[in-house]
This record gives sequence, structure tokens and C-alpha cells, in this order.
Amino acid sequence: MERIIKLTDGTEIKVGLVGNPVFKTIMLPVAKESVYGQEAENLKLWGVDPELGKHFIEGLLDEFQVLYFDYEGHRFQNPNPENLTPDNIVNDLILIADEMNVDKFSYYGYSWLALVGLQLAIRTNRLESLIMGGFPPLDGPYKEMMVVTNKTYQQALDNQNSPVCDEQVNLESPEEIDWDNIKVKIDTNQTKQFVTMYKNLMDFDDRKIQHQLSIPKLTFAGEKDTIVYGENFGSVTVDIVGILQKNKEELEHSGWDVEIIKGNEMDHTKAMQPITVLPLIKAWLIEKLKYPIRKK
Repeated sequence: MERIIKLTDGTEIKVGLVGNPVFKTIMLPVAKESVYGQEAENLKLWGVDPELGKHFIEGLLDEFQVLYFDYEGHRFQNPNPENLTPDNIVNDLILIADEMNVDKFSYYGYSWLALVGLQLAIRTNRLESLIMGGFPPLDGPYKEMMVVTNKTYQQALDNQNSPVCDEQVNLESPEEIDWDNIKVKIDTNQTKQFVTMYKNLMDFDDRKIQHQLSIPKLTFAGEKDTIVYGENFGSVTVDIVGILQKNKEELEHSGWDVEIIKGNEMDHTKAMQPITVLPLIKAWLIEKLKYPIRKK
């Protein structure tokens, strides 16, 4: 079943619900639409699954009912520059669950959609479990990301009237791109909405809310998930895996399961692909939600 749902800002998003309704439901706001042809080939060069959403859904629906949509894609197509606040994002997610007649559900988000899951968990009692990938639930790098998003927004403003140097972006050799000097034209509203989001998280203390999270919860990151940004992006380091490793014992004491995905290439992008994530989160969900693992 797929429906078009009007969100709190009046924009419309496509939402799907598949799987046996007697199963537990998992919300997947990361379910990107499949792409094909040259666009798919370009994504593969960056280690991105061009059918990411499809593979997540198909990988889970034999054991779960899956509530899926592409919230990030929606926000890039329909930016909300002044009002993409944690409260409004959570209201969107709750509205989607209500419109699809889903009461209780688990949540999986990656990167900024992982921090959204944490905001959701402290604002509702409808979550049955929480999975945060690629963003730590304790000592999260909110201030560093504020710097990065601010710098990105300023570059977007500065580059609006500058020609984009296509020769700088060699899609066939991503590893050769000079990220410190590249100029990419981005919609200022797309970038400003994330400035708004992080600005509204500057006073958020993720240590003070841990006691509110009495549900099963998993956090994970790739072994190489450390992003060092150059001067153009504020000269900050967003050390996702370092923060997780540093706080692993404390997180486990607070009831979190913590997984570091091993691999020399397991960076922020590789650690979000279905081939990597599905075996981890599916087994964890089955265990935590007390599902018997069916023999095939």
C-alpha cells in the first residue's frame, strides 16, 4: 500500500506500508527511490546502492511490516529552510504513522536521520526500539555539524552566481576530487534547512535524556567513520566512530547495544549500505522484539 501524505508544512510525500500486519512495524525514513542507468552507475562508483530503499524493504518484510519513505529526498526536493526543527520533523514522522494507521513501531535512521530518531524517542512513547547508525547517541557532534552546515550554506550563497566547474567533479574517480577547492552549486534553501535544524540542537544535551530511553536501542558506525573537513568546511573533524568507541562502556551501561562495523573501507557511506546494515539490524530486531527466527 502506498499513499501520498501531506506533511505539517503542506508538502506531500509518498509513503508505503508493506508486509504482514501481524508483524511488528519498523519505520524506514531512509528508503530512497531506486535509480537506474548512468545515475545508478555513478552512485556505484561512490559505493552507494542505487536500489538502497528497495533492498532494505525486501530484506525486512519477511519478518516485519515496513513503513517506508524517503524523508531526506523529500526535504531536498521540498526544502523547509526556516522551520526544519526537531519538533517539526518529529511531528512529520508521527503524522505519517497516524495517517498509515501505525500505532507502535521501531525506528531506523542513519546519519542526520539517526539523530532525528533520538529526538523522536524522547517525544513519544510509541517507539518499540531505536536504531541509530552513523551518529552517536552520546556526545553527538552537534557543534561540529553546526560549523559544517553553516560553512556549506555560506558556500551555497557565495557560489549562486559562480559557474560550476564540471571538470572538477570527476565522477569516475571520486578519490581524486579535491574537496577543499571544489565549488558545487547547491540550492541555498536545501543547505539552510540543516543550519536551522542544528541551530535548534545547540542546547540539546544528549546525556540528560538517556534515562528516558527505556526501549531496546542499537547504535553502530563503520570502523573508518571519521570525516576530516578542510578549511572550506570549517576545519573540523566529525569523528563518529571515535565518539562511539570512547563512550562504548558508558552507552552499554545505559542499555545501548554498540556495534563497530569492521573493514578498512567501512566509512560513513559504506556503513549505510543495505549489504552491510541489513544483517546487523535484522538479527538485532528479531532478538530484541522476541521474534523466533524462522527456518527457511
